[in-house]
Amino acid sequence: MADPKGFMTTPREEWPRRPVEERVRDWDEVYVPGALLPIISKQADRCMDCGVPFCHDACPLGNLIPEWNDLVSREDWRRASDRLHATNNFPEFTGRLCPAPCEAGCVLAINQPAVTIKNVECAIADHAWAEGFASPRPPERLSGRTVAVIGSGPTGLAAAQQLTRAGHTVAVYEKDDRLGGLMRYGIPEFKMEKRHLDRRLGQMRAEGTKFRTSVTVGRDVRATELRARYDAVVIATGATAWRELSVPGRELDGIQQAMEYLPLANRVCEGDLTESPMSAAGKHVVIVGGGDTGADCLGTALRERAASVTQLDIYAQPGAERDEDLEPWPTYPKIYRLSAAHEEARDLETAPSADADARLFAASTLRFTGDESGHVRSLHLVEVDEARLPVPGTGRTLPADLVLLALGFSGPDREDGLIDQLGVATAPRGTVSRDAGFATNVPGVFAAGDAARGQSLIVWAIAEGRAVAAAVDRYLTGSSQLPSPITPYDRPMTV
Repeated sequence: MADPKGFMTTPREEWPRRPVEERVRDWDEVYVPGALLPIISKQADRCMDCGVPFCHDACPLGNLIPEWNDLVSREDWRRASDRLHATNNFPEFTGRLCPAPCEAGCVLAINQPAVTIKNVECAIADHAWAEGFASPRPPERLSGRTVAVIGSGPTGLAAAQQLTRAGHTVAVYEKDDRLGGLMRYGIPEFKMEKRHLDRRLGQMRAEGTKFRTSVTVGRDVRATELRARYDAVVIATGATAWRELSVPGRELDGIQQAMEYLPLANRVCEGDLTESPMSAAGKHVVIVGGGDTGADCLGTALRERAASVTQLDIYAQPGAERDEDLEPWPTYPKIYRLSAAHEEARDLETAPSADADARLFAASTLRFTGDESGHVRSLHLVEVDEARLPVPGTGRTLPADLVLLALGFSGPDREDGLIDQLGVATAPRGTVSRDAGFATNVPGVFAAGDAARGQSLIVWAIAEGRAVAAAVDRYLTGSSQLPSPITPYDRPMTV
């Protein structure tokens, strides 16, 4: 480490966000442009040479965090980029979208604010692009083997890039008209501008990866035909089967799934639409679900000028500090966090009845009621206890012209026929079954990412893509030099 006392003398300083009143008027990223580089070297100095870096285990990618922190503190950006890209194909994505379990595992976080690992990662990635350190790396020779990757989310792209660099001919099939999966149409522009995605896709094309958009495998091309055409197939479709809310009034108009709502707002940003047909403009919006997808809906509704926005979370409001008995370091704790969208809602006072920012905690939806035309107008809720049982006398009603369901996902969508046509086995919860080598019960067919693991974080998605690439490479050639950071059975650090 460059400064042995950095963690004692330098306070934590994060990438500053733009003023709320400014950023809700546009779709640009929420952070102040150019404000990260001036502070990041000193922040990297806070890495304390702890000896046993638990941040390695907290991150499924096994990122070499102390190494690139030290290099950044010395402003050796090229070597820092090399160490970062050695374990992570897309650090500009994770540096913006990951909730940073590595910071929860930082040894400094035992009794001080953690090192700003996520910000350092993002700074390295952006600097690498600016200085030309992220040039394409096409293979020196081709293996003559072909691989089809179904899905262009972070898992599919990571697998495709690794396999392409190993010399295989890889084609990525994507059902949407543009590449990126949920990073394209699920993640709002204000969290990650799509230029970062397009730039990385350009690198992959230059390396030799082929892309096939607007192709739904199982519908536009039979899955069995694809399997016959390629030496191996990787299922990386993600977990897109959304969970439902079975309460009276669910059939009313104006009650939408989050992943019906968010893609339309992203298409407005892409220039496909002038206005979303599900726009929240002038409406009282209620979001059911307290996770990141719900927060994405919140920030989107604010930018569409909703009359009010309230987010319901069935869990009780967490405390501001880690509960050392229930969630000891270095696990990722459930604490009160203020995302950019929640900060905006708090400052703009978009939900006067909320407990904090725009959220109502320990709240469960009972039913919806509508008007004579069959459109939703009200959401009826009740407070719940720790067992999620209704608390008598706590019922209340919220105005609701637009209700967004952000309740998570259960596994891959079966409607396109991909799973059934291939005949791959599935687990009781709906995910694709696989063995310790990421292989399904169908020879030559592998599964990775949320489609097999279940809904998870972007770092786990990329780690799955890298690991399945090594498994496929081994299947095709008998051995592999590709890194395999995780097994299908690895899980986040918990109590």
